[in-house]
Amino acid sequence: MTDYTIFHNPRCSKSRQTLALLEENGIQPTIIKYLDDTPDAATLKTLIKKLGFTRAHDLVRNKEVDYKTAGLSAESSDDAVIAAMIQYPKLIERPIVVRGNKAALGRPPENALNLLD
Repeated sequence: MTDYTIFHNPRCSKSRQTLALLEENGIQPTIIKYLDDTPDAATLKTLIKKLGFTRAHDLVRNKEVDYKTAGLSAESSDDAVIAAMIQYPKLIERPIVVRGNKAALGRPPENALNLLD
């Protein structure tokens, strides 16, 4: 079992770069293709906390078409944003690398290196 998990979108260049960077450092993370295996509300809340974000909106891709479709804005409640991320998983910013109680957003991919010993 691995200590690392990556919420990954293989079509995203930053996600692919982050995964490659982990592998170059000898890390074989558990890969969750979040577009196929969408995290539930509890998982999203945990990720937000591990990332050190203060609100769910910090994890949303607000330039996606689905952002407008979901009726979101900077003032949307955490519950509304999380519900939209579950309905439209493309809204989840990626990639997210998790190790233990910490997580890093792979934008840029080097951010994931902060989780290494």
